Amino acid sequence: MIKLSELDLSKQIASKDEYKEKLQGYQLELLNFQRRLAESKRTIALVFEGPDAAGKGGVIKRITEKLDPRFVRVWSIVKPTAEEYRHHYLWRFWSKVPAHGELTIFDRSWYGRLLVERVEGFATEKEWKRAYGEINDLERTLVDDGCILMKFFLFISKEEQLRRFEKRAADPYKCWKISEEDWRNRRKWKEHVEAAEEMFEKTDTKTAPWNVIEGDYKWHARIKTLKLLCKRLREEFP
Repeated sequence: MIKLSELDLSKQIASKDEYKEKLQGYQLELLNFQRRLAESKRTIALVFEGPDAAGKGGVIKRITEKLDPRFVRVWSIVKPTAEEYRHHYLWRFWSKVPAHGELTIFDRSWYGRLLVERVEGFATEKEWKRAYGEINDLERTLVDDGCILMKFFLFISKEEQLRRFEKRAADPYKCWKISEEDWRNRRKWKEHVEAAEEMFEKTDTKTAPWNVIEGDYKWHARIKTLKLLCKRLREEFP
């Protein structure tokens, strides 16, 4: 079982030169894989979860910045619209599933039902407990249809999150990235960790395993994610 408290968050890249060299190498490899993907009937779906300010956006940027944007879609998942509330909560995700030859990234995802909706009481206990099986069925359906599905959970320490929050709040170019909702989530840190660990226990399947990324050092988080992604694509496109 994945225990977030047991992660070694001190992992980092030795130097900026090493970071740049590895980043360029993995980005070029991803571009080559994207060209092969575009000629196939396969799809790629990447799911990103984790605490606020864990670095999800920075990782996603490094994945996509050298790719052909015509075949990439990034969905930033926020609270459902009035129309989406009228349907089963998974309904709004089906329209976002990638088409053949495309890469889709979910910046937060259907796991909101098991994380923030559970902790904040937006979903009843019956609803979020039922969601474990519903999500596993959804992911199995995607994989059986040829989707390369990878799930990443970026985790940072509570101390590092506070440092990033304060830095964002003081930066006029980034203050929009911090809100009262972020501070409220932080006050329930323990509950969010407990929800995440139960999520791992119930949804870390052979079909769609979780990749937990140590995020206190952004360079390490970006390189580890790219490394795991390229490793998987080498297996899928030998």
